[in-house]
Amino acid sequence: MRHLLLCLALVAVPSWAGGRTAPSVRLYAQFQREPPDVVFGSMQAELRTILEPLGLAYDWRELDLSGGTEVSTELAVIHFKGSCDVENLAAVAVFPGPLGWTHMSDGEVLPFTDISCDRIRVFIQRDLLRLPEWERRSAYGRAVARVLAHELYHIFAKTTKHGSWGIAKAAYTVDELLCPKLQFEKRESQILRAHSQQMLGFADNAGQ
Repeated sequence: MRHLLLCLALVAVPSWAGGRTAPSVRLYAQFQREPPDVVFGSMQAELRTILEPLGLAYDWRELDLSGGTEVSTELAVIHFKGSCDVENLAAVAVFPGPLGWTHMSDGEVLPFTDISCDRIRVFIQRDLLRLPEWERRSAYGRAVARVLAHELYHIFAKTTKHGSWGIAKAAYTVDELLCPKLQFEKRESQILRAHSQQMLGFADNAGQ
């Protein structure tokens, strides 16, 4: 097995037409250290903002509490490495390496991804210190969610390719991780919408 290493460090279910609902994606999460509620809530809200307009509703599950018997249209297993918090910030610029990576086997993208909370924090720490203290955790949570959305794009689109801008681009700047809004560009949005439609078709066929 090898990893798809992405150099990001260096630079609720909506309704569908006809009354159908968007297929639910299950995200099985495992945190090396549990994040504060503010960070986790910000992560959830940002990921919802990014994915749900594309028809990808999702449910969080704790990996350690999963019995292995749940059935879902789509899933991803996410390991959050390190501490997902804004402790120990320093006013220095550091380029710590990849912020997230998705696993591959024999050229196929697998539904397993790792997110380095520590590297994300170190990468954006100097700019986080410029924010009011009460705002740092929510801003950090949004940044983590954007890295996660990038990795989920590789998983759901089953591709190693990147976009030219937006969430699917190959590398982020600190400003892009902390700006008020960051979305997928048109081409990647269309790919994810098509995937969502395909999942809906599978769900409809399974229910017949």
